[in-house]
Amino acid sequence: MAKAGRKASFSNLSKHRKRLEEQPMRVQFAVDPNRFKRFSVTGAGILLDYSKNRIDEDTMAALFDLARAAGVEERRDQMCEGEHINITEDRAVMHMALRYQGDKPVPVDGKDVMPDVRAVLAAIESYTDDIRSGAIRGHGGAQFTDIVNIGIGGSDLGPAMVTLALEPYTRADLRAHYVSNVDGAHIHDILKRLDPKTTLFIVASKTFTTDETMTNAGSARDWIADTLGEEAVPNHFAAVSTNIPACAKFGIREDRIFGFWDWVGGRYSVWSAIGLPIALAVGYENFAKFLQGADEMDRHFLSAPLEENLPVIMAVLGVWYRSVWGFSTHAVLPYDQRMSRFAAYLQQQDMESNGKSVTLAGKPVGWSTGPIVWGEPGTNGQHAFYQLIHQGTDVIPCDFLIAARPHENLPPHHDKLVANVLAQSEALMLGKTADEVVGELKAQGLGKAEIKALTPHKVFPGNRPSNTLFYEQLTPETLGSLVALYEHKVFTQGVIWNVNSYDQWGVELGKQLAKALLPKVEGSQSGEGHDASTQGLLSYYLANKG
Repeated sequence: MAKAGRKASFSNLSKHRKRLEEQPMRVQFAVDPNRFKRFSVTGAGILLDYSKNRIDEDTMAALFDLARAAGVEERRDQMCEGEHINITEDRAVMHMALRYQGDKPVPVDGKDVMPDVRAVLAAIESYTDDIRSGAIRGHGGAQFTDIVNIGIGGSDLGPAMVTLALEPYTRADLRAHYVSNVDGAHIHDILKRLDPKTTLFIVASKTFTTDETMTNAGSARDWIADTLGEEAVPNHFAAVSTNIPACAKFGIREDRIFGFWDWVGGRYSVWSAIGLPIALAVGYENFAKFLQGADEMDRHFLSAPLEENLPVIMAVLGVWYRSVWGFSTHAVLPYDQRMSRFAAYLQQQDMESNGKSVTLAGKPVGWSTGPIVWGEPGTNGQHAFYQLIHQGTDVIPCDFLIAARPHENLPPHHDKLVANVLAQSEALMLGKTADEVVGELKAQGLGKAEIKALTPHKVFPGNRPSNTLFYEQLTPETLGSLVALYEHKVFTQGVIWNVNSYDQWGVELGKQLAKALLPKVEGSQSGEGHDASTQGLLSYYLANKG
């Protein structure tokens, strides 16, 4: 689809926007008792209610037409067939192979990758079982009680999010910790509570050269060597990497190195050996179920018509709001405390993928791409930023996520949680009119002057869009389906926006400059050659570092 075609499609969608600006959602619900049935769909164990969006059937038809014209179905097939859709790095994009449950070959560059994928999974299963059973122990013979994963970005966010979300499946005597920030406070504050004799480290770095990760790994190695002796290092480290010589030089045994491939992007790697700390924390059986849930969503995405396809529906709605309405942010609001890292995980998945300003052809895009993704769990957020969502000057589309059944038997907690999430989506849609406010204030016995003064402050504009994702329980399978759902949403939006969702050159410049600045920060080189601001800040640091 040419750039002119996309612009024409967005222009056509603007006409739908103008029409719907005159149709509040509360009116649409009032005149259509079947609106929920018309705009909800299920797949892979998840119910998506998208009826509380500023849409009608004509709008959705136009959005699906845009997806088809942009080539979503063709691009989806190209990805599955192993074509190098990551054109700037000349790579295939095959993270779906990591969780594939079928028996057909999955070719990449003419080679079936499934034997290698399943060999790594088998190695993870064996190692996980041995750690959890105590067959593999620390240098002094003590069983491991703490696992520390050292990574950053996709090597940290995914495993950390999943481990926390699946807390009901963890063991009290085997705790998982995650270190990512090069700030020494991060590793210091975790290690001070641990016993080196019972601590296992996983160093997650494909190249084994990632600066933040290797700095933290070096500190962890020193901690083990200084307390248990240099000879203890091989018994307290494993690695997720493809650089076997570097791992061996570090002191990691080859049978404790787990590899993955260049067709696995970092933010899509939680399904690979990067998921090793998840398997250790919840057991390999539950990690396998996590993969199975993702595969179920993959099959839904690959086979369901666009009009019934959860990732596609969420994607076109996101394009509708970002590129046509101009809404710049998107909130992800799980009503589950254990999903507290889910929005942070999606920030990388979405913003690193579609935070692009040039097309696949290298030309400037002519439309808005990639929203700012953010969020926190409910109900905490209700007492923090929901004020802005309800009455602020910017409209923020929201995703609400909620399980029908909790893991805990603590009535009335979950009923109150569900009541809150349903109330929030209803309140965002309905709002509260001035007449309704006046009626309430009169019922409270307030006088005319006070009513007049208070009414503007108590009016809610409403007509603010949201999706609600409902599922039976947050199991490993359900979590796998949810993560895959958002992956495919991001893919679909990238196709519609005509950007490469699988590179991340935007993270490189800061790294390059930091490498050049380090000797000047250390004081071994002159600070000349930088802008006045950088030189001034560098001078302040050198004068005050102590």
